[in-house]
Amino acid sequence: MIALEGVSKFYRVSAGLRVVLDEVWARFQSGHNFGILGANGSGKSTLVRLLAGSEKPDRGTIRRDVRVSFPLGYGGTFHGALSGRENVSFLARVYGADRRAVTTYVEAFSELGEYFEMPVNTYSAGMRARLAFAICLAIDFDLYLIDEVTEIGDEHFRRKCAAAFRERMRRSDIILVSHNPQTIRQYCDRGAILADGELRLYDDIGEALARYHRMSAEAQE
Repeated sequence: MIALEGVSKFYRVSAGLRVVLDEVWARFQSGHNFGILGANGSGKSTLVRLLAGSEKPDRGTIRRDVRVSFPLGYGGTFHGALSGRENVSFLARVYGADRRAVTTYVEAFSELGEYFEMPVNTYSAGMRARLAFAICLAIDFDLYLIDEVTEIGDEHFRRKCAAAFRERMRRSDIILVSHNPQTIRQYCDRGAILADGELRLYDDIGEALARYHRMSAEAQE
């Protein structure tokens, strides 16, 4: 479970304050997969970084009683001057995993070829996503935080990711950000909508998607 207790997050911009979370209280219960919905710029990726602990709230507390992954899709995961292999070795040490086993898995799954030995700052966005996805699968987490990464790669790699992902979900939960309703329905049974600094959780993913669709339609009127 991850619990947000009176959490606020904001950024100072030229027009004043941009509020992402405003005194939010919420619980992401274990045993469920949550899809996070929200308009562009609402702060979904910021929320994922907060849940991971890679970014701190301005006020309040985030409690975690599960082993949480780094955010897939978050560019700050890797050191650009290090090779793919070196980044994998470093992350395996950070999470206390077997470096040799993790490296072997990632090298095979990511299909990066000779780029695995090259600096990550030479990678395309898709190659970084392949590396991030492979590392997350190679290390056992109770909860995976995913920001659009299942949408990457060619059809072969997407099928491969989906199969590996379904296998991992037998023993782990996910919190997923995606603009694709089909992806949300495929992987998630509960939903969350982030809008205007408020985070509302729904026990039914269909209800969350319907509510978000109505909100989007109202915003366009």
